[in-house]
Amino acid sequence: MESTESSYVSSPEAARKRSPPPPKSPTSENAEKPTYVRFLVSNAAAGSVIGKGGSTITEFQSKSGARIQLSRSHEFFPGTSDRIIMVSGAIDDILKAVELILAKLLDELNIKDNDDAEPRTKVRLIVSNSSCGSIIGKGGATIKSFIEGSQAGIKISPQDNNFYGLNDRLVTVTGTLDEQLQAIDLILSKLCEDSHYSQAMHAPFSYAATYNSMSYAPNGAGVKFPNHKEDHSNSITIGVSDEHIGLVLGRGGRNIMEISQVSGARIKISDRGDFMSGTTDRKVTITGSQRAIHQAESMILQKVANASERVMD
Repeated sequence: MESTESSYVSSPEAARKRSPPPPKSPTSENAEKPTYVRFLVSNAAAGSVIGKGGSTITEFQSKSGARIQLSRSHEFFPGTSDRIIMVSGAIDDILKAVELILAKLLDELNIKDNDDAEPRTKVRLIVSNSSCGSIIGKGGATIKSFIEGSQAGIKISPQDNNFYGLNDRLVTVTGTLDEQLQAIDLILSKLCEDSHYSQAMHAPFSYAATYNSMSYAPNGAGVKFPNHKEDHSNSITIGVSDEHIGLVLGRGGRNIMEISQVSGARIKISDRGDFMSGTTDRKVTITGSQRAIHQAESMILQKVANASERVMD
């Protein structure tokens, strides 16, 4: 079903002057609602965001009022060598923090331009596949309006990929710092309306455990990431009654992908008819770190428990 969604980019050749953004309505309930944004930063640049002994990140949090978290030095977004930054708080606080971070990264690049034009750079946001539709809009109307409103280029990565359990896409925003911030403001304000997006705020944002021993590049070729401690991979098998397997899987495998992504564990369900010995329970094998296994098991059992409660009601 992937159509032209992923190919929307602006054409900045016509360097039109932008009118200032409309003032934000103070009554907007989304403005103060806690939310978050995740984006990529190169491993090398992450150090400058953190600062010596964490001084820079502490300063940025203090100035903006937002919370800033980074994935660890060996925890990369699958298929890249980039770390993940998550900024959470009210939208205005998030935008202040993102501005501080992107301005710092621009400084580090030390871009000098003869004509004094502001440099156009790229920032890649991580957005769950289920939330990308709200950014695209019907027939691409929303993303087109965001491009026009911000003058930034906005491109969404294709949906299909070969990462097991990965349910995110990259939204690349290209432009000057001001254009990028306007685009992020528009995108984030839209995502705030999506309840699924908000619910994922407290989920771990690292993919390290999922791709502990082997990851797959977009072309399907196996890629080993450095510094991963492969001996931390453990495995357990639990039983889930045949009638409840559908709840664990979810429509189109959505639930199991979400559990895998949030926990960082790899999950495999036995074929129909392949039961735990002496039962009619299907085998659910969970592999990963102890923490990932524990979290995935809890999430699976919670799905089953919720279903049992509904039956009892």
